[in-house]
Amino acid sequence: MASRDPHRPNILLVLTDDQGAWALGAAGNQDIHTPNLDRLAATGLRSSRFFCVSPVCSPARASLLTGRIPSAHGVHDWLKGTGTGPEATDYISDETLVTDILADHGYRCGLSGKWHLGANDKPRKGFVHWFAHAAGGGPYFGAPMVRDGEPASVDEYLTYALTADARSFIATESERDEPFFLAVMYTAPHMPWKDNHPTELTELYRDSEFSSCPQEQAHPWQVMSDDHPIGGEHDTHEALVGYFAAVTGVDAGVGSLLEDLEVLGLSESTLVIFSSDNGFNCGHHGIWGKGNATYPQNMYDSSVLVPALFAQPGRIAPNQVSDDLLSGYDLLPTILDYIGIAGTVDRNRDPGRSFASLLLADESWDPRNAVAVYDEYGPTRMIRTLEWKYVHRWPDGPDELYNLIEDPGERSNLANVIEYQQHAGELRTQLSSWFAKYVEAQHDGESLPVRGGGQISPTGTAGAFL
Repeated sequence: MASRDPHRPNILLVLTDDQGAWALGAAGNQDIHTPNLDRLAATGLRSSRFFCVSPVCSPARASLLTGRIPSAHGVHDWLKGTGTGPEATDYISDETLVTDILADHGYRCGLSGKWHLGANDKPRKGFVHWFAHAAGGGPYFGAPMVRDGEPASVDEYLTYALTADARSFIATESERDEPFFLAVMYTAPHMPWKDNHPTELTELYRDSEFSSCPQEQAHPWQVMSDDHPIGGEHDTHEALVGYFAAVTGVDAGVGSLLEDLEVLGLSESTLVIFSSDNGFNCGHHGIWGKGNATYPQNMYDSSVLVPALFAQPGRIAPNQVSDDLLSGYDLLPTILDYIGIAGTVDRNRDPGRSFASLLLADESWDPRNAVAVYDEYGPTRMIRTLEWKYVHRWPDGPDELYNLIEDPGERSNLANVIEYQQHAGELRTQLSSWFAKYVEAQHDGESLPVRGGGQISPTGTAGAFL
């Protein structure tokens, strides 16, 4: 009946698409309705400083699954090429995923939702269930899906369809002896927003003033299309209605999944993880979109910070909030450490370190291990400490330096201020040394022409980036 062993738990990973850390009631947002996610946060630990590895979907997802940075696995931008059929490329076919390791240790793996790492119609090793979006996203009604290699489009609201599929998987697996790993990869709250969400969700926000999303003057780097931001709509209120409604739809789905675990007696033997692939700006900094909503690509916290919740009653104490710096590349070693197979991680090759002891409130956790996190988006790279953020862009800049204690909103760029030149240089050296340790030369993004328009072929091929 799935795992009943709290120390070899089932794993439920719920991942959203383009949800900023700010878009959560438990994080202090009073506009949004997320009662089930807020309850999940109260059940376990919420990380207030969990960073994606790249502020765009495909590279961030590849890093979550591999524990490696884009300049090691080679996925540097969102994948725009063929996603299904004989011409589709599996961009991470040579990589070892957390699911590969789990399958080798007896876990039965399932996917419900967005893969977007190439060859979306081909189930990955160890997956006994594969219900994947044929592309990376799109309209929420009539979505093209693939079930175990065969086309299976759905007419109903996609978030609800993915929830129903995930619930069915859990019900089936509850009758088996092996532990399961289920990835529920919602496309929400990614655009489109207008006329794409059920009335029962949009009506919750029809009269909202959205005070959590002030519409600032357009950022000078904002990418425009048809006279409006490429990541938004002409009517920003309508876009906000759709975005918030999409998050609430996910919240309802999470509530159903948690209820099923409780009814089936699996709550105490299931590790539940909730997060997003990358952050998102809904007017923050005058931007609609994520890292590629501007050119040069941006590394604002609103683009790189994502929600992160971890819960397992009986093992993870309730009502915890951690301000330690954690990253998506830490997730793989943490999962393996948490279930007792940490020896499979090569720290000389991969940057992540386990924060399982933080989840378990073990005194061995040392916050000094979480002194910095790093991000990259092609030739744009970031080092982020508790006090500072430095962004370096090869080869010509512009670079950015922010004092996050005095300027948490990242408004005053100190990179060219004379008295901060030495500190900027020290952070640049630290940034360069860290990346030099973990990049693989054939995938190094430092000199790649990644502009945020999409990746259509593997790194190293002509015209790989648009």
